Amino acid sequence: MKTCLVVDDSRVIRKVARRILEDIGFEIAEASDGMEALAWCRAAMPDAILLDWNMPVMNGIEFLRHLRQEPGGDKPTVVFCTVEADVAHIHEALDAGADEYIMKPFDGDIIASKLAEVGLA
Repeated sequence: MKTCLVVDDSRVIRKVARRILEDIGFEIAEASDGMEALAWCRAAMPDAILLDWNMPVMNGIEFLRHLRQEPGGDKPTVVFCTVEADVAHIHEALDAGADEYIMKPFDGDIIASKLAEVGLA
């Protein structure tokens, strides 16, 4: 079974994402900030990461830059999932190593189609 780490400081967003991802066949782990997510990845690198931008402790872009330097950190497909809609943010995320970018609010169809585009669903 494929694994996905959902990284968001909102418990509600994590719960919604968990339900969507479990419905399309993923095993889910959750983290509330980038530091916690990095610890998860060091213990067991997921197949995919659904990543929020604005979080306390370590934000999404800082996490992504650290992740891509970890052993095996080039492997997970990272989908930014955020309210940051301007082109500069999107370019920054892609330049840092994100594979895809979706806007909040999202639904099951949006997540499934993005994961299908990168070969995970």
